Parts: sequence; C-alpha cells; structure tokens
Amino acid sequence: MPTAPFRFFDVRVVRVSRLGPTMVRITFGGDLAGFVSGGRDQRLKLFLPLPGQEAPVVPSGEDWYAGWRALDSSVRPHMRSYTVCGQRRDPEEFDVDFALHGDGGPASRWAARARPGDRAAVLGPSVEDNGGIDFRPPSDTGWLLLTADETALPAVAGILSWLPAGVPVRAWIEVPHPEDERPLPTAADAEVTWLAGGARGSVLDAVRAASLPAGVPYAWIAGESSAVRALRRHLVGARGFDRRRVEFTGYWRKGASEEDLLAEAARA
Repeated sequence: MPTAPFRFFDVRVVRVSRLGPTMVRITFGGDLAGFVSGGRDQRLKLFLPLPGQEAPVVPSGEDWYAGWRALDSSVRPHMRSYTVCGQRRDPEEFDVDFALHGDGGPASRWAARARPGDRAAVLGPSVEDNGGIDFRPPSDTGWLLLTADETALPAVAGILSWLPAGVPVRAWIEVPHPEDERPLPTAADAEVTWLAGGARGSVLDAVRAASLPAGVPYAWIAGESSAVRALRRHLVGARGFDRRRVEFTGYWRKGASEEDLLAEAARA
C-alpha cells in the first residue's frame, strides 16, 4: 500500500454549488500545480480557520500531526477528512462535496456559510498513487459491491467515474432526502439503489434482502462506523466474503467528532 507523499496547500473558495438539501459542492483554487489526485475515494485533510481567523494556522515539518496537536486550542484549526470529487488543471481547481448537518459540526457550519474568497488549507496528495486511496480491488475481482451513506456518497461517485467499461457493480446509497439523489456517471455496468429518508430501510436491510451476483466479489463499504461494522459482519459471516476483500471505513461515529476519534487513535 503506497503511503506519502502528501503536502500542504493554501486554498481559497472559488465557487459554492448546492447539490441537494444536504449536500453542497465547494470548489477550491490556489497554487495547486503539485496537487495530484488519484481519483476513486481519494481523501485529503482539510484545515478550517476558527471564528475570527482569516486563514487557518497549519503545522509545519514532517511530523505535522504532532504539530497540529501541540497547537493551543485557541488557534488549532478544525481538521476533517474529505474526498476529492474532481480536479481540473486550467484553471487549477478541485471539488469537495460536504454533507450538511445544520450547525452540528464545525465543518458543516463552515461549508454552509462558505463564500468565494474564503481561505482554508489542505494536506493533499502530490503523487497519483498514494496512501489516501482505499479502493483497490484485486485483479481477479469478478464484481463489486459498494455501500455508502451521504458522507461517503462523494467517494462512491469517484469510484464509479473511475471504473472501466463493463465492470459489474451493485451499489446501495442511503441519503436523507429523495432530492439528494443524483446522477452518478460511470462506464461500469452499475446497478445503483437509492435509499432515501429511511423509507426503504437501511443499507444493511437492503443488502441482507438482496440477491447478489455469482463470482469473486470485492466490497467497499463506508459510512457511520457501527453500521459499517454490522454490514461487514453480514458480508463475511452470512455471505461468505473473504474478509481480505472487504474494505470498510467508518467515516463518522454517532456522538463523536473527528477530534474525538483522532484522540482515541492517539491513545491506542
């Protein structure tokens, strides 16, 4: 699995586009000549200024995480992980889609109020094949299973747009409102099932009830941590998936901020 290199980029908001009731796309620009997205579920770290700050205070040096933790809480920027949803070269821009949850979190509040010219910083990839990509199906994969909630929808969109023609895909995506559903362009042979507003049950319920294709699968599942773990148990235990072929990621956890999760990881 590739790791670094990643490096810091100062960015500004270029455009803000509403995609649905709970999703907004923010286009960032700046000196991005060395920014290289590998597509798929490519992630970056976004650093947001605190109220009253024009720009975030970002750490320096190779051990950036220790530097970030060492900053006083009065100046330490909010840090969140997001998916790179698209990159363009002329002009230098990339997109990030934010799931909005009212004023429930600092990133959601910032995104809901973002305007062109607002400053931020990102720790982003500087080579195409990097450790910020988890979607890596083995060469003998016969078909793909993808699941997501609204927080992982941008990554599923990136995966689908990256896949070559003809790849069989079954995908389930859970969103809060029917208006959050949107086209997901792909050359793959994809069957996408939208689960909006809980009216059709959860992703876990839908996958449990589904008739899955034959052949060697590879699963990529992401969303709320407990839901992802339950789905992984179902795929491995009830469906017989090889656990090494199930890539699972908790993008968030009920009742915990990303700072809480990072602190837990540091203690561990």
